[in-house]
Amino acid sequence: MSEYFDQGKFKKKLKKKIAKKVKRAGRVQINTKNGGGFYFLGFVGSAIYFISTATDFWVGVLGVLKAIVWPAFLVFEAFTKLNG
Repeated sequence: MSEYFDQGKFKKKLKKKIAKKVKRAGRVQINTKNGGGFYFLGFVGSAIYFISTATDFWVGVLGVLKAIVWPAFLVFEAFTKLNG
């Protein structure tokens, strides 16, 4: 049984492997899970605050809506203070 090295076949296989590795390495993975827990804790804390300071039912409902968008209030106040 004679074994020989087929250079053409080797090059073809090598090119396929390299192309596969490059294709896999070229994908960009975006991690969107960062900050979810922080936002949830902020939501719960702000909801408790807004509901506890509510004077009637509808003000409490408005407090829950405010708790959903609390980061917008935070950023607005920060930019207001920085502007000066």
